[in-house]
Amino acid sequence: MTFRSTIAPSEITDERIWRNRRLWLQGMGAGTLALMSPWSVTKAASAEAMPSLAHTKPERWASSEPLTSVEDVTSYNNFYEFGTGKTDPKAHASAMPVEPWQLQIEGEVLRPRTFDIDELRRLHAIEERVYRLRCVEGWSMVIPWLGYSLSVLLKQVEPTANAKYVQFESAAMPEHMPGLSSRVLNWPYAEGLRMDEAMHPLTLLGLGVYGAELPNQNGAPVRVVVPWKYGFKSAKSIVRIRLLERQPMTSWRQVAPHEYGFYANVNPEVAHPRWSQATERRIGAGLFAPRRATELFNGYADEVAGLYSGMDLARYY
Repeated sequence: MTFRSTIAPSEITDERIWRNRRLWLQGMGAGTLALMSPWSVTKAASAEAMPSLAHTKPERWASSEPLTSVEDVTSYNNFYEFGTGKTDPKAHASAMPVEPWQLQIEGEVLRPRTFDIDELRRLHAIEERVYRLRCVEGWSMVIPWLGYSLSVLLKQVEPTANAKYVQFESAAMPEHMPGLSSRVLNWPYAEGLRMDEAMHPLTLLGLGVYGAELPNQNGAPVRVVVPWKYGFKSAKSIVRIRLLERQPMTSWRQVAPHEYGFYANVNPEVAHPRWSQATERRIGAGLFAPRRATELFNGYADEVAGLYSGMDLARYY
């Protein structure tokens, strides 16, 4: 894939500098790191400027569908911490520092642990997975994410028998996220999955996109990608994971429970109260491109339908 960057070369940090800085950070003692601000390094705002991530391309995760352009993937985003407009994240997210970064896992686990971003990148071979992502407003993308199954990470902390749900908490940095001044949601952003959903091999710990580390507006440096659910379930820039016995409250259910359910499975037969979910349009196809029929579970029914056997998907929306 060839990227066409609109960023001047002078504004892009050379990849060798990023790698050397990372080695420097790894070599510092914990006491020295404790004296630093945890948000002391800021990354560039678009995928073209991000350091590449070594990865494989397993045939299992390939797709014959045309990929959404890198410009659309990195310019048309929902990330309300930076504003409610689709272009707000790219406009404002570059100010968010993402290294060093820590992800804490706690709750119903035998070995609670905090991982830094480099540990997450080394934990397992990173794969390219071409997944569809669908928004409740009726648009969709086909995106080559980089990462590995979330279950790989969760197994590291040894969930207890009481762990029935997983809650994700996103970063909240008022000094870098202008959207936090809005009352559209209660912050920090929180989402959740049932344990079997979180452990499903399709659920991705996302570390990159288009061969590179995640741009800030796409949820750098680590996010979740759950391809059979609406996009708001795929929490971005996560700093904490809690394993819980009871179903957690999530941000959108808290403010609009009649519109956003806990499960949020893509289902053309269940309409949002303010619009139909029966059809969708691919971003980049053009305003007048014909709409597509929405597929149950976003086209992943063969893999995930068994998770919901016997459930009323209209009631558990």
